[in-house]
Amino acid sequence: MFQRNVCTCRTSYPDISLSRRGNKVGTMKTILPALVLINVVLALSNSQAEAQLEVGYYHDKCFLAELVVKAEVFKALVEDPGLAASLVRLHFHDCFVRGCDGSVLLDSTPNKPAEKDSPINNPSLRGFDIIDKAKAKIESVCKGVVSCADIVAFAARDGVEFSGGTGYEVPAGRRDGLISNLNDTFANLPPPTDTLQQLITSFTSKGLTEEDLITLYGAHTIGRSHCTSFTNRLYNFSANAYQDPTLDPSYATELKTQCPNPNFFNDTFLVVPMDPITPTIFDVNYYIDVVNNKGLFTSDETLLSSPTTGELIRQNIAYPKQWESNFAASMVKMGQIQVLTGDAGEIRTNCRKING
Repeated sequence: MFQRNVCTCRTSYPDISLSRRGNKVGTMKTILPALVLINVVLALSNSQAEAQLEVGYYHDKCFLAELVVKAEVFKALVEDPGLAASLVRLHFHDCFVRGCDGSVLLDSTPNKPAEKDSPINNPSLRGFDIIDKAKAKIESVCKGVVSCADIVAFAARDGVEFSGGTGYEVPAGRRDGLISNLNDTFANLPPPTDTLQQLITSFTSKGLTEEDLITLYGAHTIGRSHCTSFTNRLYNFSANAYQDPTLDPSYATELKTQCPNPNFFNDTFLVVPMDPITPTIFDVNYYIDVVNNKGLFTSDETLLSSPTTGELIRQNIAYPKQWESNFAASMVKMGQIQVLTGDAGEIRTNCRKING
């Protein structure tokens, strides 16, 4: 499915045979357009081949690449299983801003604040050191071959697998971007306060469907959230309600013990698990939480506001293995958003800065 395009079709070209009268001028007028057409066809074929990612891309280029990434991921997650969710989120935040080009990994410079320092990403986005360690080891054996963007995609898959989810093949061949702009995060990363329609618009703008949205949101079954991302639902929610009436009251009470009123106790580093029952296991408990009005974010609760999305959630609960399979497929699809291939971008030596 992800192999390079190879044209096996028979191509019909204009007749370039000599005229019966041997008119050289007329012959050249016929031949030249034909040659131009052939060159255009070949160029298009080559660009399409370069633009497509491929499973096993590093098999002949750096066959240990995926194993090195997996080893670094598993070593880190044994010490802190919560980092699995961070790696999935790192891939998501990379792909939704400028495409899957590793731009989220670039450090800020004095005149150019980067994506990772956006308040959306800092301090909540983690896992950068895992990518750095994997990159350093790969560079020691395959210098300038494996992109940082591909390492992020591999690490996200390994995080899912470590947490008990289904492993999947990752098409590779991405190249690294040269630009990382903090301001790009605000227009491209959906906040936890989004409505369903806003989420659908955000995902469809990236070529993802409504079903992909519901499927990928299941990643909230692992990981944690800073209290600042949802305390608006617990305190002074609206003029008519002190707390969000769509949130299960007992769950709201539990959350208040973990996240005190920010008007009196504003600790931006307080965190809670997004799935309070199995926060490090990749399962469908997130969807069960949502239907029980225990989704942590407004954007979780809003997934029930449409009969279509509500039914997708219930199907995921009923068929957990099918959801795992769908999740893998949606991750592969997301991992191909606006990728750089061929001669575009570069292969960074250090994931935190562009070459040169």
